Amino acid sequence: MRVLLLGANGFLGRFVADRLLADPAVHLTALGRGDDADVRFDLSGGSPGALTRFLGAVHPGVVINCAGATRGGARELTRHNTVAVATVCEALRRSGCGARLVQIGCASEYGPSQQGSSTAEDAVPRPGGPYGVSKLAATELVLGSGLDAVVLRVFSPVGPGTPAGSPLGRLAEAMRRAMQSGDGELKLSGLGVQRDFVDVRDVARAVHAASLSAAQGVVNIGTGRAVRLRDAASTLARVAGYAGALHELDASPVRGGIGSPRSESVVEHLAAPSSPYPDGCGGWQQADVRTARDRLGWRPRINLEESLADIWMEAACRI
Repeated sequence: MRVLLLGANGFLGRFVADRLLADPAVHLTALGRGDDADVRFDLSGGSPGALTRFLGAVHPGVVINCAGATRGGARELTRHNTVAVATVCEALRRSGCGARLVQIGCASEYGPSQQGSSTAEDAVPRPGGPYGVSKLAATELVLGSGLDAVVLRVFSPVGPGTPAGSPLGRLAEAMRRAMQSGDGELKLSGLGVQRDFVDVRDVARAVHAASLSAAQGVVNIGTGRAVRLRDAASTLARVAGYAGALHELDASPVRGGIGSPRSESVVEHLAAPSSPYPDGCGGWQQADVRTARDRLGWRPRINLEESLADIWMEAACRI
């Protein structure tokens, strides 16, 4: 099976590439902006005609799009997340190669959810910020393209390679600094939100399964269990061996250990006060993952503690 992977250098794309390369039945070609891509091509600025010619030369059976941007202004997000997907869809239509498209979407497309609910694929999307809007527009382009296509709406991916600018990435870095300097207290904000954290390696397995399946439309990829960020912080402290106190600016202190030293505290704002978690999804989000189970034969395998241990391992290496 010939697979063309777009965005192989990104957080998700690297693990998708590893998963595909481990399959002897897959012949993988990576297209991207980096020097280590098999072919250099900027989806946000390249023309559909140029991509069509490349598709005609490679003739893939599956195209997987992990490319995109998570940060930036509305124009930048639209260029990288929406215009780029329009280019992919148009090139696939022109090429006539009949390739299946696996598009990586995100839970930010749904926007805020009711506390305690599980969001299914038929929920009406109401994105709460420009990132979710740009990704939802991309999903609509894919679904309306007439192509053999599936969109995987990934909830909150974590694990090795977690971006340092993400809430869990910032938390690990703050804990590393506190341990390095001997600070006995971490002051944190925004720990009350609850998210469905799914390991990036499980996401890669889902992408692989989707490329082999006949599933179309939207499929949620998550664990089906929301976890409070303060619980993730406590688990990370235990995994890291941090003996200090985790003090929430908006709640009572949470101990990372007993008998911790007292010294000058480190204050870490995991997000701006006006946006407790930078995805526009409010205080709660949890996936209904029955479609992934039924149509992809996929279930998550890696628990959050293992994901956090891997995040910490990378942070600790910077000490």
